[in-house]
Amino acid sequence: MSGTSSPGTATAPDMLELAALLCSRVCHDLISPVGAIVNGLEVLDDDPKPEDRDFALELIRKSAKTASARLQFCRLAFGAAGSSGAQIDLGDAQTMARGHIEDGKCTITWNLPRLLLPKNRVKLLLNMLVIAQHTIPRGGTLTVDPIGEGETMSFRVTSTGHNARLPQNIAELLSGERGPAADAHAIQPYYTRLLAQACGLTVTLAPEGEAIIVTAS
Repeated sequence: MSGTSSPGTATAPDMLELAALLCSRVCHDLISPVGAIVNGLEVLDDDPKPEDRDFALELIRKSAKTASARLQFCRLAFGAAGSSGAQIDLGDAQTMARGHIEDGKCTITWNLPRLLLPKNRVKLLLNMLVIAQHTIPRGGTLTVDPIGEGETMSFRVTSTGHNARLPQNIAELLSGERGPAADAHAIQPYYTRLLAQACGLTVTLAPEGEAIIVTAS
């Protein structure tokens, strides 16, 4: 997966760099809830008052649930998720997406049928949802619609929310106009482009009225 530099682009990461950056991305997603669990345990170790103990236990429960949901989502979105040629149930993908993304601020409207799709298409969909979530930092709704049907189905994710916006450089990373920077944030849209290419698709990110649309076609 190495590449050459051209004006306005950076050299694509090699396989080791890609693996390392994706691992960094997963660690970035997990460090907050895991850190909160540690903080809660430290409060319990101090023999707290009953009300502080209740608060610490609630923090641990909530953070453990968040960490578990993020791990399950990352396993599907970034991991192997079965052997080569494996298929994944869109119902399972919906469950993982809701557990990871729906947090009281952001909700998902899922208009996809329940069927098995090749794993790379499902991984592509989950990564599209991550990108779409970044366009509504204050929360809102992600609406997932199918394009086509059957095993060749692709997807359209519509983000609506207060001050929906295009994140800096993400559209260029998806289109290949800009190479990925050496950080965990830029590697995710770059990886999304690789997944789309593996499926014979192209991912675009563009405004449409007050909404932001992520499309794989």
